Amino acid sequence: MSHEAISVFDIFKIGVGPSSSHTLGPWRAATQFVNMLAEKELLFSVRSIKVLLYGSLAKTGKGHGTGVAIQLGLCGEDPVSFDVALIDPRIQDIAAMKKIILAGKHEIDFDPNEDIEFLITESLPFHPNGLSFLAALENGNNIAETYYSVGGGFVVKEAGTATGPVIEEVQLPFPINTADDLLHWCIKTGLPIHEIVMENEHAWRTEEETRTGLVKIWSVMRECIYRGCHTTGMLPGGLNVKRRAAELNKKLLKGQAYSSYEEWISLIRAGGNSFQYILDWVSCFALAVNEENASFGRVVTAPTNGAAGVIPAVLQYFIAFGEGFEEQQIGQFLLTAAEIGSIFKKGATLSAAMGGCQAEIGVSSAMAAAGLTECMGGTQRQVMMASEIAMEHHLGLTCDPIGGLVQVPCIERNTMGAIKAITASQLAMQSMPDYAKVSLDAVIRTMWDTARDMNHKYKETADGGLAVNVPLSLPEC
Repeated sequence: MSHEAISVFDIFKIGVGPSSSHTLGPWRAATQFVNMLAEKELLFSVRSIKVLLYGSLAKTGKGHGTGVAIQLGLCGEDPVSFDVALIDPRIQDIAAMKKIILAGKHEIDFDPNEDIEFLITESLPFHPNGLSFLAALENGNNIAETYYSVGGGFVVKEAGTATGPVIEEVQLPFPINTADDLLHWCIKTGLPIHEIVMENEHAWRTEEETRTGLVKIWSVMRECIYRGCHTTGMLPGGLNVKRRAAELNKKLLKGQAYSSYEEWISLIRAGGNSFQYILDWVSCFALAVNEENASFGRVVTAPTNGAAGVIPAVLQYFIAFGEGFEEQQIGQFLLTAAEIGSIFKKGATLSAAMGGCQAEIGVSSAMAAAGLTECMGGTQRQVMMASEIAMEHHLGLTCDPIGGLVQVPCIERNTMGAIKAITASQLAMQSMPDYAKVSLDAVIRTMWDTARDMNHKYKETADGGLAVNVPLSLPEC
């Protein structure tokens, strides 16, 4: 089990789709590599660079835009702020000129078709998502680094010849590795979960800075939902998947006019609270985010890009339909959800390449269920019960993306994860958790056992399941 301190902003990261492990992670690794060269005053001595992709990164990297992300990272671009509209022009320029400007400062020859190698038959021992950077210097020396994209946009560097990651230790007032640890601190202090998490966040920044950051995270999530609900067309990648969120949004609002997010939410609220109406909106919110994600749009890793729609959809559901909603509950939701995500990362994995889709949709559903229950006034045990129920019903979920794209079945799975999170929360709120038969820690251990037992072809390789049973020429049903 990992013992690193994980912040809410490690779990929720602003970035670019379509994959946290195959796009955001490699982007960050490439940035780290050129930054290392600059720190060692070697950047302007680089003559050439080659990038080697292994395992799952090699097998599904083209569909996930891994090569695109690496090039942008080598250029020194920031996935948080880089204008996504400039991605295609920049990549086209690099391909046409066969040159790249490292960190925006040093131009070298670089042909993406030759200098980024997809080694689909090779894998590194530590993690399926391995990539190595090899830089040849003017003096004839070479410098190489290997990184692992371990899920959720987290990147660890191989420490010399060691097989494990380098972990920076941070001292927290309430160290938490398991759900039992979290419950212990809640009982000892009498604090709700979100306040325990906020106290830990002080190890990195002030409370005001944390709250400002949480507002920014929700702002990006909200903008992604709104943008996705108003964008039509086909998703890139060749599967000819049609965007559905905008059409569903228009149908549900029956053509009513509005000019802002606030007016839009008001119209949604005014439409009623029937079961079918709410169900349709939750699906619409989730579809919107993951259609944006599949289009290289700006999203929040929550805890991964492939599962980025679950938490925004559930939080938007609470804002639109929850009784007595107050603005500060957005922060409470995100803090609680993030802590559950960090516990899953420490006890199991957030990587579909390691654990299948249970590690992405399953974890995001568990996080969302916890956040919603916290905001609905649930006890600490009810929060954990909701999280456990959500994951329990995702155990064994495989990762089998058609064509290696984060589209089918990934987009629809976000709607299912959101609905399961809401159901899990409702069940927990009507239950007595003291008598629960399955604990959150037990379901996390079970998830990890299941992940290790799962056949490798169902772990984000596009070698099994729907990926091999659905012809690529068929349109989405």
